[in-house]
Amino acid sequence: MIFAVVRTAWAQLRRDRAAIALTFVVPIVFFSIFALIFGGQRDAGTRKVRLLVVDEDRTPRSARLLEALAAETAFDVRRAPKGDGDAAPPPYDRAAAERAIRDGDAAVALIVPPGFGAAPFAFGPVAERPRLELLADSSDPIAGQMTAGLLQKVLFTGLSDLFLEGGIDSLDQVAGFTDEQRALLADLTERARGGATGAAETPATPEDGAAGGGFELPVDIEVRDLLGESKENPLVAFYAAGLGVMFLLFSATGAGGALIEERESGTLDRLLATRLTMGQLLAGKLVHLAGLGVIQLTVMFVWGWLVFDLELPPHLAGYFVMAVPTALACSAFGLLLAAFCRTRKQLVAASNLVILSISALGGSMFPRFLMPEGLQKASLVFFNSWALEGFLDVFWREEGLAALLPEVTVLLVWAIVFYALARRLARKWDLA
Repeated sequence: MIFAVVRTAWAQLRRDRAAIALTFVVPIVFFSIFALIFGGQRDAGTRKVRLLVVDEDRTPRSARLLEALAAETAFDVRRAPKGDGDAAPPPYDRAAAERAIRDGDAAVALIVPPGFGAAPFAFGPVAERPRLELLADSSDPIAGQMTAGLLQKVLFTGLSDLFLEGGIDSLDQVAGFTDEQRALLADLTERARGGATGAAETPATPEDGAAGGGFELPVDIEVRDLLGESKENPLVAFYAAGLGVMFLLFSATGAGGALIEERESGTLDRLLATRLTMGQLLAGKLVHLAGLGVIQLTVMFVWGWLVFDLELPPHLAGYFVMAVPTALACSAFGLLLAAFCRTRKQLVAASNLVILSISALGGSMFPRFLMPEGLQKASLVFFNSWALEGFLDVFWREEGLAALLPEVTVLLVWAIVFYALARRLARKWDLA
């Protein structure tokens, strides 16, 4: 009897060829997406970090540092925004760099404050040492950590003569050199100054600006989390947006599957035999699913607020401005899949394939800023990418309502397109 049950189940699955194909295509497509993301990164080499630089010191030493940074292949150094016309835009200042990071144009900026060129490079305890500031967006933790490490390399290689000079001075205070020794060391320092470039071999450097083991850099590097410094749990907004949109897609598609059940049970024919039209039925289901989606998102974000310190109350207006069009787009998408599929099995397979794929490409599973640059741009084709960007604008970048207009517009346009396609596919069920 057991084998009879197995044979029957296989026979039912075999008759639904579309469900068979989608069931086995899902893991292959999903694997291919992640292979494209990670494989593309390997083929392209190390991802370049877009580094905004602001030279407030304006001394020969700060100019040397910026030249060494520009020679570092891991950086895409930007001293000014890209201009649209012939006139070159003014270089970044501190306020412009902060604004660019808050707007998501870059993840890290280097500020060379006044006094960098005058402070001595000295090892050990000193009254004052050169200082640099890094402004970071911790939603991209890789860029901040990578920049801090590479900055140490550039300091050692591009300003090696200053490190050598500072080490000699510190040692001279302890041991005391003769005049002849000082002359030899001065000649060595001059040779290092002439050969200091950003392309030198990377020495062994500590992991932190003030590393353990008794070693302390003669340059202080202050890292400031520009967007997360005032947040109790800065990354919870990032995860809440990504997972919230993904599970909303699954819920909307599952609820939209009621349309298939109504057709299979004959309920749909009885409904359409009344004055109810297919357009009215789909519109009613869209409103229901969108309302359910807003409630689902609200429950999730409220839970994040109560348990994980998500800053929901200060951003309620922005949250609802994004939640409503996001729920509409996801609900219309669920109706489109339900109208396209013929059976519940097909709907399950199709939703797994499509939702998991666009969630991976759209940033719900893997942050978009870690993807290859070409894939980041391509992912904007998917509507869920715009939903994620909108929620990040609200909770992470703390943008005003006017800044959400592009995301809201794109989501509403997609909702209209999805609903129109679902209505067209559902014409085959009209009694007329």
